[in-house]
Amino acid sequence: MSSILIVPIRPVDHAALTQLLAPLKDIFHTSAAIEEIKYLDPAFAFDTYRNQYNSTLLLAKILGTYPAAGGKVIGITSVDLFVPVLTYVFGEAQLDGTSAVVSSFRLHEFFYGYDPNPVLEQQRLLKETVHEIGHTFGLIHCHNPECVMHTSTSVEEIDLKSERFCTECAGSI
Repeated sequence: MSSILIVPIRPVDHAALTQLLAPLKDIFHTSAAIEEIKYLDPAFAFDTYRNQYNSTLLLAKILGTYPAAGGKVIGITSVDLFVPVLTYVFGEAQLDGTSAVVSSFRLHEFFYGYDPNPVLEQQRLLKETVHEIGHTFGLIHCHNPECVMHTSTSVEEIDLKSERFCTECAGSI
């Protein structure tokens, strides 16, 4: 793999994206950069009935707009994401492909009625970003509860796992 490109999808906290660069470089042993020229506008993926954004449509837009050129591309946003069969998702990825999308919307403590915790929220964003990029390498959900590839249907499950791959998953990248 030659690189990881982070694509900002409005609205997004640019500082949070910047904080992802060093850990992603370390975890994936590659370069990582933020697309600085153009941000994606997610308006086309908004579902007025659900008041959420369709992650599958966003993923398709990323695939069509940002050729990976041998690397991985991940869109990051702060809008609430869904797929039609689920109430919400933290992210979605093209399994064994090039692209993924992640949302920080449900990773924030204020969403659950708690005071903001920027450190915890950034850890959650990193874990979900690594998780979705892991799917682009063909990794499926892992049974090891500490592995970043372990499934997460709540922030509590995200908090329990590491931002790292278990030995078995790491061997598949």
